[in-house]
Amino acid sequence: MLKTISEVKETGWNALVERLGIAGATLFVLEYEKGYGDYTEERKRIFNKKKLDEIVKEMKRK
Repeated sequence: MLKTISEVKETGWNALVERLGIAGATLFVLEYEKGYGDYTEERKRIFNKKKLDEIVKEMKRK
C-alpha cells in the first residue's frame, strides 16, 4: 500500500528518533537538508569553459 509523503516523513522521523534519539535524529536530518539554487548554472558561471587541469592548477595556487 502506498503512503502519502506525509506518512513516509512521519514514519521515517519516528524510526530515526527510535534509533538515534531526538538530538541524533535532528542532526541527521539537518545533514541532508535540501539546498537552494541551481548548481548546474552556478557551475557554468564559476568554471565557464575551463579545462579540469586549469581548475586544479588554480586550486593548488590558493
